[in-house]
Amino acid sequence: MPSAVKESLECGLDFIEFLGDRVTITDKKELRSIYDSEFKGREGIKDPSFYRVISTLIKFNKVTLRKKKIFINAKAEVRVYCDQWRSPRRATQPESPSFGPQESAGTPPRSVTGSTPHIPVLTPKKKIVTEILNKLRSNRKQLTANKNDIELSSDPTDSDGRIQFSVEHLRELFTVTFCIFNRGAAGILFTYYTALHRMRCFSLEDEQRVTRVSPLLLGPGAKYEVKVLYRLSHHGYFPASMYFEFCSVLPGSVPFCIVREIEAAAMTPLALELGPVAPYKPLYVPTYKPVNSVIVEGVPPESTVNKPVMAVKLGDYKYSVYLKNLARRRLEDSEHLSAADRQKLESVKNLLDPPLNMKSYNHRFHLLLHLEEIQMEVDIRKYDMHKAPMTLDQSNKRLLVLEVPGVAENRPSVLRGDSLRVSKSEDRGSPITLYTGYVHRVELDKVKLGFSMRLLQTFIDNMKFNVEFTINRFNLKMQHRAVELAVKSKLGDVLFPTKAANDTVPVSKLSMLNHQLEINPEQYAAVQRIVAGSSKPAPHLVFGPPGTGKTITLVEAMNQVKRAHTGAHILACAPSNSACDLLCERLLVHMDPHQVYRLYASSRDPSTVPKRLLKNCNWDERQDAFVFPKMEILMNPTVVIATMITAGRLVSVGVPVGHFSYIFVDEGGQALESESLVAISGLLSPGDGQLVLAGDPKQLGPILRSPLALQHGLGISLLERLMTQNELYRKTDSGHYDTRFVTKLLRNYRSHPAILKIPNEMFYENELQVFADQWERETYCNWEHLPKKGFPVIFHGVMGKDEREANSPSFFNVSEIEVLMDYLVKLIETQGKKGLPKLSSKDIGIIAPYRKQVEKIRKALKSVKTIRQWSDITELKVGSVEEFQGQERKVIMVSTVRSCSNYVKMDKDFNIGFLSNEKRFNVAVTRARSLLILVGNPVILSKDPTWKKFINYCVNENGYTGFDFADAEGEDDVISRLANLKINTEAEGVIAESAVQQFVDPEWKNEQ
Repeated sequence: MPSAVKESLECGLDFIEFLGDRVTITDKKELRSIYDSEFKGREGIKDPSFYRVISTLIKFNKVTLRKKKIFINAKAEVRVYCDQWRSPRRATQPESPSFGPQESAGTPPRSVTGSTPHIPVLTPKKKIVTEILNKLRSNRKQLTANKNDIELSSDPTDSDGRIQFSVEHLRELFTVTFCIFNRGAAGILFTYYTALHRMRCFSLEDEQRVTRVSPLLLGPGAKYEVKVLYRLSHHGYFPASMYFEFCSVLPGSVPFCIVREIEAAAMTPLALELGPVAPYKPLYVPTYKPVNSVIVEGVPPESTVNKPVMAVKLGDYKYSVYLKNLARRRLEDSEHLSAADRQKLESVKNLLDPPLNMKSYNHRFHLLLHLEEIQMEVDIRKYDMHKAPMTLDQSNKRLLVLEVPGVAENRPSVLRGDSLRVSKSEDRGSPITLYTGYVHRVELDKVKLGFSMRLLQTFIDNMKFNVEFTINRFNLKMQHRAVELAVKSKLGDVLFPTKAANDTVPVSKLSMLNHQLEINPEQYAAVQRIVAGSSKPAPHLVFGPPGTGKTITLVEAMNQVKRAHTGAHILACAPSNSACDLLCERLLVHMDPHQVYRLYASSRDPSTVPKRLLKNCNWDERQDAFVFPKMEILMNPTVVIATMITAGRLVSVGVPVGHFSYIFVDEGGQALESESLVAISGLLSPGDGQLVLAGDPKQLGPILRSPLALQHGLGISLLERLMTQNELYRKTDSGHYDTRFVTKLLRNYRSHPAILKIPNEMFYENELQVFADQWERETYCNWEHLPKKGFPVIFHGVMGKDEREANSPSFFNVSEIEVLMDYLVKLIETQGKKGLPKLSSKDIGIIAPYRKQVEKIRKALKSVKTIRQWSDITELKVGSVEEFQGQERKVIMVSTVRSCSNYVKMDKDFNIGFLSNEKRFNVAVTRARSLLILVGNPVILSKDPTWKKFINYCVNENGYTGFDFADAEGEDDVISRLANLKINTEAEGVIAESAVQQFVDPEWKNEQ
């Protein structure tokens, strides 16, 4: 390419970038005026004429000329550049990239290499941004400091180079005035200034219009002002970094720069109320040192004492000390490991690295469960309490009452029969006396504990104690036993199936009790195959995408098994009690109550059990508790329903292998494989029994705390492993599943097609069909606050700010909460009008990925008068994606929180938040029936391909509103400027609290 043409092309692309938000201008005269008066020669070099530049841009298809109008086709982002400063545009001798004495004070080096025309690098302005950002991170103080006799002050004044201000009213003008003062005895040239990225909300002005071609000489004592004019049209956080360049008049002087950061925010009183209560300061968790102690046992509740005789023992399955040493080093070699530990490390890696198989099955799961337990022991420490008062229970003087904030939300999980340990706060003796207290009852945030008489005899009301929570190992021990029994029971053909026992198994025509299934071909076929047992000994999988009715399919299959197989016994399980209760309630619609039995653990709170089910379960009114039943009661019902862990008690009491001819596992994708096995091993006959797993491998799996266990596959459910790693469960060459082994449900009965479209395309091969009730799904299609009528999906772009407060590492974003509350008020004010239905708080759900955002949203709900006075606001659920899995609402609102690129990497590394987690995205956007509102930073989210597709979809369908996304497209520096701090998340040599515990603080799943 001739040098003159190349020069014109580079200049033209620079001009396009310079236009910024004026890129939509098409008038030729106006563009020429901008070029000649504002752009040309601004960097101290001779630029080509406007006509030559435009001709070159037309030649290279960067612009189009039609009827004296110029339409710009190009987006100037990353281009071929020889010289980052474009001065001069000719080949010169390469200059050393190292900083000179003055350059080290803050100016990026000028590159004047002209011999590498085909190396892609950043444009001049972005090169400045990149280098200065790197400097800000490494030596921010030096870059923002006044230097070389130039003093840069501002109104409002800066603090450590940062100017912060907020406005309450949108579109009001706010001016930041910079005053440049030459304190020296010699003149200094003010050569250039710019914002490192341009946003529509601000503009720059100075009286002399300083450019490199027209610098301003500042004599000794001279002052000069530069103004940044802000006019914010959206609530949010709008940062800008101002770059000021100077040069001494002395020959051979090197330019230097001073940078100031502006943080502008448009905030309502609500946002100010929700702001940080105190600056973020990481909580120092002291290392627990072993102390001599004497343990005094407490008094457990009666029903946990009278346990049934164990026919199959439950071992302790304690981990070895060496494993904790290896976990502390993240299973990596280290000089801190002993020779013996290093030998163990090699055997551990040999066990974890190969693909899972039956030979190493139980050993591998023992190891993974132990790694998870080690992390759980660390995470539970977060809830320990110091100087916590206890009081005497007024209704039972043998119990003490401890208030535990968060226990109502399972943070931590404290169940009946669990234990914790306390010591008197003033006890400084050696040994210290530790009293074990057993949980008798949990009432909201109060726990009633049974201690020994030794403590009760010296107890005084409001006596203070140090409280240490412990993990309940029962669930872990059940899983350890299950993987052992899987090997002993020879379940290889179930867990690693290679074929069905029979190639063809006849299926019978069935008359469905739920007639809806007769017109749904996939549900009907699934029931047929399950009843016929066509997959034996392999499991039959019911792949149920969101809203496709997998639970009612299982319920119908159980009813049909009872009809077709006289004397059949069925075990129906799920990970949670709520899912099991739902199965039981639906079975009772068509099945005789005497044939259905709901088995509860003694720890279950009876107040959370549907009243109808208390007649069909192991509730003992005399003991006022759930009591494990006698064997004959367990053997008689057609269907026994229990959580997977409680189903393991059937093994313990000796229910024989093969008694249950069918085992159904609902929500199988949410359970650890070892957890599913608790309901299978020791109960299912590998030759005759039929296992049915229902779930969706495209939605969230079980919550894990150990990154090592997660890394090595513990987070993969049995259902997902079979569907992704076993040939029987993959689509054939014809593009269909083998219906003997897997049925994919295709009819979605939940969502409006606009809500379903993207997840359908991305996760379900566009096979889902819309069968939701037309009236309900279109309820909000004419809502006056939709950006586009008929499209009940809103993406509201917000330029917010990630914040943390006090000792909490979790994130929140008040700008997004403001927008959420605004939409909620609009929903309340328009309900029951213009054809819209009345709303209750149960109809709306708000999803946020971080615990602190959940807390701030709940606080906002109580602060906004219209919302507070509307309904029982406690019924409006606010929670994480995990808490919403399996649920649906008429209206779903989602706050994505993340607005900082530095923290995006943290999310990816630790599998938190929405970014780089397709399953979390999928669950969040598929909960809504009629209206979906998502609030987030489009610049950050668009860096993730899943979110980019969704946002582009909203833009193309005119469902996008809020911050003008087009303003920020192509501006990579916008992301980088949102935060300059580099987060170090590692603590060498210590097993730290898990990231999921710090940021999400999920419920402690301890259901039995």
